[in-house]
Amino acid sequence: MTTVSLRLPDNLLKEAESGAKVLHIPRAEYIRRAIAAMNHEMLVQKRREHLMTISRRVSSESLKVNAEFEAIEGDPGA
Repeated sequence: MTTVSLRLPDNLLKEAESGAKVLHIPRAEYIRRAIAAMNHEMLVQKRREHLMTISRRVSSESLKVNAEFEAIEGDPGA
């Protein structure tokens, strides 16, 4: 495990200490979990953005296909 040194505003450190006490875990563990939660949140956001990009790409094709089906349904001999 790598050691990291960082500067935190006093109020943020106090909040981390309070949270760690509530959870009965060391402050370092609390901070590790906070970083892991943020990393997970970023991953979810990236996936969401990727899916939205893909969805926009296929939406125009979906509209074309729907229009073709409507034309076929309107003309059974087509």
